[in-house]
Amino acid sequence: MNALTNRTEVLLRLCAGACLYALVVAFPMTVSANAEEPAATSAPLQIAENGCLNVFDHDMRALHSTEHHNLCELTRDRVVLVVNTASQCGFTGQFADLESLYQEFKDDSFVILGFPSDSFRQEHQDEADTAEVCFRNFGVSFPMMATTPVRGESANSVHQALTDVTGDEPRWNFHKYLISADGTRIEAFRSAVSPQDESFKTIVKEMMGQDSKS
Repeated sequence: MNALTNRTEVLLRLCAGACLYALVVAFPMTVSANAEEPAATSAPLQIAENGCLNVFDHDMRALHSTEHHNLCELTRDRVVLVVNTASQCGFTGQFADLESLYQEFKDDSFVILGFPSDSFRQEHQDEADTAEVCFRNFGVSFPMMATTPVRGESANSVHQALTDVTGDEPRWNFHKYLISADGTRIEAFRSAVSPQDESFKTIVKEMMGQDSKS
């Protein structure tokens, strides 16, 4: 009976998620990486005295762990990709693309920060299940935070700050914010933009000062 109940709950969450996706993502059309550039931010992110961008000047608990990630140490002098993730989403396969991107650029002043979230009702309630999808199923090695909201007043502090600065709040799982090391440039990308899209990777390279490289 419990197994049937669990399967029913998963189906209901997926159906609800599909309907929400159609409402907030499919209409209007998804923005692609080579679409018109986002509007300029009203002000760059500020740099704290320790050299970190203020949005990252704190710790956050790691996924399925009592340990904490020092976001300052992870991001200082690096281009940062912030992604809100979910384990039961049609875009969950992007974990593989994100890991590939991370392996390609992690030694070149680049880092990805993953933020599991149930804001769109497609994340496991148990962080152990979320961790299994990320670390075991997809072999994720970039830092993953504990599950937190990414929308509204209850959103984690990183997403609150990025939403305030860009005016672009996540509309679905795997929304992406790409942030230059000095905080003067922030680009936001909708869920359907693949981390392996060449135009997306071009922007990553531009921010790392590698735009002249092959």
